Amino acid sequence: MTSRDHITGHYGGDGEIRRRIDEQLHLSGLTDDHTLSPSDLEAVDQFHVGGLEATQELARLFSPSRGSYVLDIGSGLGGPSRYLAANYGCRVIGIDITEEYCRIASALAARMGLEDRVQYRHGDARELLFPDGTFDGAWTQHASMNIAGKKQLYEGIRRILRIGGRFALHDVVQRTPGPLLFPVPWARTQEISHLQSMEAMRETILDAGFALLTWNDVTEGALQFLDAMAARSRNAGTPRLGLHLVLGPDFPEMLRNFRRNLAEERCGVVQAVFQRVS
Repeated sequence: MTSRDHITGHYGGDGEIRRRIDEQLHLSGLTDDHTLSPSDLEAVDQFHVGGLEATQELARLFSPSRGSYVLDIGSGLGGPSRYLAANYGCRVIGIDITEEYCRIASALAARMGLEDRVQYRHGDARELLFPDGTFDGAWTQHASMNIAGKKQLYEGIRRILRIGGRFALHDVVQRTPGPLLFPVPWARTQEISHLQSMEAMRETILDAGFALLTWNDVTEGALQFLDAMAARSRNAGTPRLGLHLVLGPDFPEMLRNFRRNLAEERCGVVQAVFQRVS
């Protein structure tokens, strides 16, 4: 199997993700005639630590203008792209390596009335098949962790941005040289986990032709978010909608390991915004 096969195998599930989401939406009273909002879906379509609040904070830093054209790289089930379209009036293309996610994201966009502003394509972040300077902005949350070729990734993002375009990221980074505890939400084994240190990530992006606008270590907030998730689960049980519908029955173990990795400084979380300068 190729690394791409391993990644899609990790995320792709059993082909039943949409059925499970639709079933739980119906049980929650969100039937097919109900126009969904970002808050209706945040438990399942914000596929990153920090949830909708992290997306909102990164969007404030990113600050896209109405009508701007944004590429969401590793768009998952489409929560962030739909948030940008609904709240900032952007046009967004999302690409994701997992074809099933693109189909689900498109269906959810239709249920939010956003199909004219967002679209999703099956694609690889390492091969951005768009002309140079296509986009006003690029966005990625929790995608680079599965990509070994960081130089290729960030140079590709620079290429598809116009000069002056912004690149927003929210990612997990290596904190100390020691190994991670697995499974975690982005990998069940080391084979598809490719973290950089904060310093190496920043340097790789700058070398690709960007200037740094904002860099925030949000590890403490990530820990608080995971603690709050665990407390809700203890008090109220597993919610109807959640990423367990996507990643399966070992999702609670993934969260426990992620929390421990953060607490033991094996990894951290950053949010940042860069600007293409050349």
